[in-house]
Amino acid sequence: MKKGNKPMGTLITVKDLCLRYGEHQALKKINIEIPEKNITALIGPSGCGKSTFLKTLNRMNDLIPSVKITGEIYYREENIFAHHVDVNELRKQIGMVFQKPNPFPMSIYDNVAYGPRTHGITKRERLDEVVEKALRGAAIWDEVKERLKKNALGLSGGQQQRLCIARALAVEPDVLLMDEPTSALDPISTSKIEELVMELKKDYTIVMVTHNMQQAVRISDYTAFFLLGELVEFGATDNIFDRPQDKRTEDYITGRFG
Repeated sequence: MKKGNKPMGTLITVKDLCLRYGEHQALKKINIEIPEKNITALIGPSGCGKSTFLKTLNRMNDLIPSVKITGEIYYREENIFAHHVDVNELRKQIGMVFQKPNPFPMSIYDNVAYGPRTHGITKRERLDEVVEKALRGAAIWDEVKERLKKNALGLSGGQQQRLCIARALAVEPDVLLMDEPTSALDPISTSKIEELVMELKKDYTIVMVTHNMQQAVRISDYTAFFLLGELVEFGATDNIFDRPQDKRTEDYITGRFG
């Protein structure tokens, strides 16, 4: 990150983060400060460490047996790797939306109510409120309010992805991690998700992997460029695309490689 370009209201601070899968080093000494209630895009060629980095922010990589992680990630000034950290609570606060929509094979209502139920909300009235609020937050309530008991797998791809966003919102997270959330969608659905993401940043901090540089330009406030496991450059999106400081960044965004 460029010195003197510290974002206002840093929510997540990453210090000297390294990650190995067995012998392969996937992340090399990553240092970044992610600002609150902004959209931070992670760009770079395939296999450069973007998704690996994203999943480290809520310890999803813990699930992979050969992973070794060093360094520190501070979320609200607490190291997420500290022994006392409850990983389930961390993932409640830092939610995840995946590349392919992955609704559970159950009703639309039960998809959204699943998380709140696991966190102890059982009263039907309260669940009804939570489900409606989350579906409204994901801009899909009007499309599904008459069919909440229907199987979620009957929705279109774009609707399924917005349902998955609603499912993430239902547990009231602080942060939404999005791993290429529009890559499996058609242009109209992509546009709806982009509008939704820009709306959500009023209330949530969003970190989003995207292969689509135009998408990064359209919706992100900050952009981080990854290459071969390194964070090459991070800054305001306008600066990264209009005035990149590193030749490798310039080469990538002008299409010379990647």
